[in-house]
Amino acid sequence: MPDIPFGFALPGGQPPDPNDPQQMQQFMAQLQQLLAAPGSGPVNWDLARQVAAAQLSQAGDPAVSPYERNAVEEALRLADLWLEQAVALPSGVKAAVAWNRNEWIYRTLDVWQKLCNPVAGRMVNAMGDLVPPEARAQLGPMQSMVTTLGGALFGGQLGQALGSLAAEVLSAGDIGLPLGPAGTGALIPANIREFASGLELAEDEVRLYVALREAAHQRLFEHVPWLRGHVLNTVETYANGITVNREAIEEAMGRIDPTNPESMQEMALEGIFTPEDTPAQKASLARLETTLALVEGWVGHVVDMAVGDRLPNVVRLAEAFRRRRAAGGPAEQTFAALVGLELRPRRLREAAALWTAVTEHRGVQGRDGLWDHPDLLPSGEDFADPEAFARSQFDNGGLGDFDDLGDIDFGDDGPQENPPKGDSQDK
Repeated sequence: MPDIPFGFALPGGQPPDPNDPQQMQQFMAQLQQLLAAPGSGPVNWDLARQVAAAQLSQAGDPAVSPYERNAVEEALRLADLWLEQAVALPSGVKAAVAWNRNEWIYRTLDVWQKLCNPVAGRMVNAMGDLVPPEARAQLGPMQSMVTTLGGALFGGQLGQALGSLAAEVLSAGDIGLPLGPAGTGALIPANIREFASGLELAEDEVRLYVALREAAHQRLFEHVPWLRGHVLNTVETYANGITVNREAIEEAMGRIDPTNPESMQEMALEGIFTPEDTPAQKASLARLETTLALVEGWVGHVVDMAVGDRLPNVVRLAEAFRRRRAAGGPAEQTFAALVGLELRPRRLREAAALWTAVTEHRGVQGRDGLWDHPDLLPSGEDFADPEAFARSQFDNGGLGDFDDLGDIDFGDDGPQENPPKGDSQDK
């Protein structure tokens, strides 16, 4: 693949000058190489990775220093120690690492492929359908170029979105999805430093708070065997119900001027996806929002419990993270516009209040015992009355024979045994 910041530009990020024969010759050679190497799947992920890397190179991607690596390791170690009394699940951090922004992209790309390919596939197919049926036979092998062009366009813009997101995320689990390798607790020091500066708080304190959230995410996803597959499946199910706005694609394609390579670079694909307004899609969206809220609400609740009064600015930090997760950053909003999927959890405060009520009535063991099976977890309706849910009685002993266990996607790693957690509930 050519080393280019977008699919249709010269090395260094500048579009070719149509009046410069040498630049145009180089551009056409790159475009020919691009169309000759479609790769596999609907997205040109090689191009997406190159675009993101080039964008980060221009914006700056500081290397992780030995001091920062040691500070991250110590922060995650201390975070796990503080969480011991607040969480019934054991530590999930098998490796504590510090990533630069490029490493975050590289280490999370496999999950992004799983999430984005279904939506991108429909977009690429819709682009191919814009060619009239009578013209397809005449195009012959050239018809595949339309598919390749669609994959390149989507890959280039997705790479831009991921590059922007990489400059904002603070850890591997920062946006609530299990994006990184299982058991790997990862922080991004450069982004934490900028975030701390924006809050006007000490970097060490912010780093430790981020480490607590990351360690809590790792405990949950490492020791609740069905959760990783369930969350990713829920996102994928919702994405599968998103439809393509054919008029928006046709309008975007109509803005391309073959004689002006820069027009390809300026082509915007945002807004071409719309959720189907069907009962099934609405139910899928509700499940997704509830799942994200329960995960993020639990993380925020157990971190607040673990910190107590150990950090001087814990109230400010907790509120800053709640607002950050509820609103989403600029890059997250760009990603949502591009693929039609919002990753921010709604009803975050309600979910945190529910977990607080459950802990008060059932204790730490009883609260975390609800993660034993998805049918035990609160529903969206339970958010309205946390006290009623917390006081309700569950019989975990009757969970041995669920008819729908075969329908659960446990992810690539398959089902695993839950670690011993002592008594399942404090009733």
